[in-house]
Amino acid sequence: MKTKSFAPWLTAGAMALGLAGFTTAASASALDDVMKARGLTQKDLLAAAKTYTPTGGRDEFIVFSSGGQSGQVIVYGIPSMRILKYLAVFTPEPWQGYGFDDESKAVLAQGKIRGKTINYGDTHHPAITETNGDTDGEYLFINDKANPRMAVIDLKDFETKQIVVNPIMKSEHGGSFVSPNSEYVMEATQYPAPFANEYVPLSQFNEKFRGAVTYWKFNRKEGRLDPSKSFSVELPPYSQDLSDFGKGPSDGWSFTNSFCTERYVGGIEKGRPPFEAGCSQKDTDFVHMINWKKAAELVAAGKAKKINGHDVLMMDTAIKEGILFLIPEPKSPHGVDVTPDGKYFIVAGKLDTHASVYDFAKIKALIDAKDFAGKDPYGIPILDLKKSLHTQVQVGLGPLHNQYDSKECIVYTSIYVDSQVTKWNYCEGKVLDKINIHYNIGHLMSMEGDTMHPKGHYLVSLNKLAIDRFNPVGPLHPQNHQLIDISGDKMQLLYDMPIPLGEPHYAVAIQASKLKPKVRYKLGWDSRTDKKSPYRTRPGREKVVVKDGVTHVYGTLIRSHITPEIIEVEEGTTVSLHFTNVERAEDETHGFAINYHDVNLSVEPGKTVSATFVADKAGVYPYYCTEFCSALHLEMQGYLLVRPKGVKASTDAVSEGQKYTKADYDKQIGTNVATQGVIDSVVGYIVARNYKDFAPVVALVEDATDQLNFAASAKKKSEDFAGKSDWQNATLWAQQWFQYQVKAADIGLRAKTYLDEHGAKVVK
Repeated sequence: MKTKSFAPWLTAGAMALGLAGFTTAASASALDDVMKARGLTQKDLLAAAKTYTPTGGRDEFIVFSSGGQSGQVIVYGIPSMRILKYLAVFTPEPWQGYGFDDESKAVLAQGKIRGKTINYGDTHHPAITETNGDTDGEYLFINDKANPRMAVIDLKDFETKQIVVNPIMKSEHGGSFVSPNSEYVMEATQYPAPFANEYVPLSQFNEKFRGAVTYWKFNRKEGRLDPSKSFSVELPPYSQDLSDFGKGPSDGWSFTNSFCTERYVGGIEKGRPPFEAGCSQKDTDFVHMINWKKAAELVAAGKAKKINGHDVLMMDTAIKEGILFLIPEPKSPHGVDVTPDGKYFIVAGKLDTHASVYDFAKIKALIDAKDFAGKDPYGIPILDLKKSLHTQVQVGLGPLHNQYDSKECIVYTSIYVDSQVTKWNYCEGKVLDKINIHYNIGHLMSMEGDTMHPKGHYLVSLNKLAIDRFNPVGPLHPQNHQLIDISGDKMQLLYDMPIPLGEPHYAVAIQASKLKPKVRYKLGWDSRTDKKSPYRTRPGREKVVVKDGVTHVYGTLIRSHITPEIIEVEEGTTVSLHFTNVERAEDETHGFAINYHDVNLSVEPGKTVSATFVADKAGVYPYYCTEFCSALHLEMQGYLLVRPKGVKASTDAVSEGQKYTKADYDKQIGTNVATQGVIDSVVGYIVARNYKDFAPVVALVEDATDQLNFAASAKKKSEDFAGKSDWQNATLWAQQWFQYQVKAADIGLRAKTYLDEHGAKVVK
């Protein structure tokens, strides 16, 4: 304790003696040396200071980035740009046991398409649940472009809980987008295809190929999408792209842009011009505007058609009921973004230099007055472009995506060809600033920039290329996310961050304070169903049960042993392992891996996971804990013994490698008594303070108490064997008693340190 209080006293004393100037000068000299040695400028140091997060520091914002072809989600912090986690979604991921334990296999199985297992995904657009138009940090949705699917991730534990397959789409890009109160999650097709699962020749493209927008109903109470209450709106065979829900005055409407409204079908192998030529010939494409609230009412009234068991509101019905309209937009757009106040939405065309600001009030007035410029080939009313616009602004060559600032009327647009970000005022139609970024920006992201109340501060440029930016790592380069300070009038580039996974597309950020993740599960918890596991096991209740031809092993994991340590079955037996992590301390995850059988589990505190397999080959198969959990982690081991068919289990006694005497026993007892003295002092320190005011310490105390209870049990066994002069077992059980003591002491010291660091007070 004296050491910790000495440093502040010394600092105060030095300042009192007038040494602060000397310290500052010395620091400046050291900084100059560092700058000179590394070729840095003062601007570099300022940028570094803005992103630096000291040891133990936390980020202000958390980012959820799509993982592209990895099928995952990447989590990192801002301003530190530190990667915190990969979230397994559509792809098996061994570190988290995802796709290896029975529970997560069941989630992945939800993503089967027509019975076929799909072990990859192409994640593009994450979205966080919203309440009144602002992110609330409860759930995250992510789409799979390649195999039209939607996943639900619970942000209480950052685990994927559900995957749903779109019943009518064959591809998509425009997902996930969340309504202001998370009633629905929107998903739009990319490449038109027949809704039915059948062959249709391309000669019937115009007649039988279709696009759609699906509105997935979200059950907030259950934290799951409800396919039975979800529906789609049929659209022409245009390539629908990204979407957004209206807010405020535009709430109840959704907007989806498109490309290739030429409805061109390629065939370069037959001498026809390629898709890219035919899909970019017109000067404009279409924004699809849908009254989704009225569409939901029409579906509830029975006006939808069942296709593949899914409700589809057909185009003819949508047109007749006045819920579907088209508005021309610059050709080949890549995003439609509603302003925070919901009065406007902005579209930028990749082959244009302008961003177009559409005025919802003008558009609604045109619809109410039935003032249309014409109809498309399918009879959908088309609004006049000029009458729908608020303004158009020349922002640069190849504008793509838009994100909003906390400052009124300020928006940022990514400029793909110019490799820039343009800051401009969409109310006044005026460019304010431009910044050069690294090659070929795609999406960009501001802090909660999709919501009704963006937070400003930072902007991230999600760049497609990383040429010459980082150490070379072979032909496959990382992506590059660049952090930009937008707090002032001029943008400032702060940091380059390599993303070494997939090809991230879009990302969303949320204030870290809004996230309330748990640090442990209720004991015996199935995290995928969010219910108690029927296979949960407590220490002392481990067992092996044969039921319906399956050998069920109910086991526990705790520092530093797996129970049972020996599992023996006959060749050909179906084995179902069920392990419960009975730790209560935070971050005491255990793993379980077994040779040959493709079993790799991650078992967080409180969780129960299972793994079912056939022991199809006779042999000896070691298993062990994969997570370094204690000083005796390497001793956390066991054996699966698979006997050949017809061979009975051996009854021979196990030979001891080392013999122990009473002297060994007495020595161990002496160590245990001394260790208990240390434990008692730590316990005294903790209970003398207001430890119950600190939830993490309460959990640690609970865990330490469990360890001491185990120690008491081992102590009794040791004493019982000593009473029989069985010094072999007496000494070994005394050692086990000691092991539990060590674990309890380790937990207690963690609790003591926490109390010291968080200002615990002595209870009088």
